[in-house]
Amino acid sequence: MDDSQLIIACKKQDGNAQKALYERYAPVMMTVCLRYCREEAAAHDLLHDGFIRVFTQIASYEGKGSFEGWLRRIFVNLALENFRKEKQKNRFLEEYGYMMDNQTNEDADDILDIEDISREKLLEMIRELPPGYRTVFNLFIFEEMSHKEIAQRLGIKEAASRSQFFRAKTILKNKIGAILQLNNGRYNEHR
Repeated sequence: MDDSQLIIACKKQDGNAQKALYERYAPVMMTVCLRYCREEAAAHDLLHDGFIRVFTQIASYEGKGSFEGWLRRIFVNLALENFRKEKQKNRFLEEYGYMMDNQTNEDADDILDIEDISREKLLEMIRELPPGYRTVFNLFIFEEMSHKEIAQRLGIKEAASRSQFFRAKTILKNKIGAILQLNNGRYNEHR
């Protein structure tokens, strides 16, 4: 069955079509979930909740634009909702987000040199970032949102978004640098 047939069947709440759609898109959406969740169990919960939302809202999909893009928006929006709920609980951004309000780094210029690091290792490093840093980093890099858009979506100041991104990038650069230095040392030992 192609996507359009699956979507029509899912709109009719066909369980077999829902299962087929889940099996087709779960691996891709799990990658999205893992970027926003520190723990794999939380990513699985997000994946589950996201597909519940997909199947309850699939009637609203009008076939305009890519279906995968529509799915992705649902998962990102759900991740952001979860982040906002957590923000209210632990006030992470209020405690740490404004410490570098005067930061003026223009972010993407010197992202990261990651050729020698596996995708899995990089994903693991992103998942280890504190929640605020991880969310802003993902929105800026993977969802290509501006800091203004991120600030609006998260209900923070634009300077806080820049600060969160700068700190995430610094943490990742340090971790990548340590790995590259370790790998380079091993390379030199074997020469």
